[in-house]
Amino acid sequence: MEILNLFSGESLLLIYVIVIATFVGIEVINNIPTVLHTPLMSGSNAISGIVIIGATIDVLKAAPDDYFSLILGFFAIALASINVFGGFLVTDRILGMFKKKK
Repeated sequence: MEILNLFSGESLLLIYVIVIATFVGIEVINNIPTVLHTPLMSGSNAISGIVIIGATIDVLKAAPDDYFSLILGFFAIALASINVFGGFLVTDRILGMFKKKK
């Protein structure tokens, strides 16, 4: 029955917000000049770091038998960690292109 409550009321509104934010984000990213990609990547890494902290707090406060919250928190931590570490590698590689050759 908890699954049925997921798609009602406030939860449905949150799903709409996520879907709209996804489409807006894709449009914004597609229209950004390549010169700004490195600073935006750093900002994205900072946001993903905040997601890791928030998801960790959420997982720690979840009840041990609330599997939905635990699984969702695990995926949030895993995906945000991949984004942070991959973003730092890409940012380092991009900044390495601007260093003077010996």
